[in-house]
Amino acid sequence: MSQEKLKSKVEQASGSLKEGAGKLTGDKELEAKGFVEKTIAKGKELADDAKDAVEEAVDVVKEKLK
Repeated sequence: MSQEKLKSKVEQASGSLKEGAGKLTGDKELEAKGFVEKTIAKGKELADDAKDAVEEAVDVVKEKLK
């Protein structure tokens, strides 16, 4: 697992905890901040996955062109 992917997972967990704490305490602002943090982290993870897929595809094409 890449450093970026690991960081995204930690940020997602942190966001989920904040969101849950906000729901539990009735703190709508904390709940919203947690949701946003979790969602942004998931987007970063998906972007990292896409980057990895493109790099793999480029490597395959390079091998076929040799």
